[in-house]
Amino acid sequence: MTTTSTDQAIRYGGSEEVERPLGRSIKRGMLNTCPACGSGKLFKSFLKPVDNCAACGEAMYHHRSDDLPPYLAIVVIGHLIIGGYMATDLVWPMPLWLTFAIWTPITLIATLLIIQPIKGGVIGLQWALKMHGFGGHTDDHDAYEIPGRKR
Repeated sequence: MTTTSTDQAIRYGGSEEVERPLGRSIKRGMLNTCPACGSGKLFKSFLKPVDNCAACGEAMYHHRSDDLPPYLAIVVIGHLIIGGYMATDLVWPMPLWLTFAIWTPITLIATLLIIQPIKGGVIGLQWALKMHGFGGHTDDHDAYEIPGRKR
C-alpha cells in the first residue's frame, strides 16, 4: 500500500506530541490528586470527580471514564479472588456455605477499595493523552478532518 501526501495519520489530541508525563499523571490520579498539579483533590465524593481542581483550576468536568474503571476492577479483583479461593481450597477445603460467607464480603470490600483509585488513574490517563476535552479540543466527530470523507 502506498501513501500519498493527502493521507495523514489521525492522532487523537492534535498533531503536537504529548507533553504530559503519562506515568506521573496516572499515579497522581490513583492517589486522588489532580493529574496536572498533584495537590488538589480529584474526587468530591466517592466516584464523582470535581469540576475544577481547587489548587490549579484545571477543568475535570469533561472526563469520560465511563465503563473502563469497573471493567478493570472486575479483571483485577476477579483474578485475585479466584486465585485466593483456589489456593485456600487446596490447603483447607470448606463447605460451600462457608466459601460464600468468606469470599463474598472479601470481593465486595476489595472492589470498593480499588474502584476509586482505578477511576482516578483513568482520568489521569485521559488528561495525559489530552483525550475528551483535556487537550483543548471537542469530542464533536464532525469537527475532525477525515481523509476521504465527504461533507
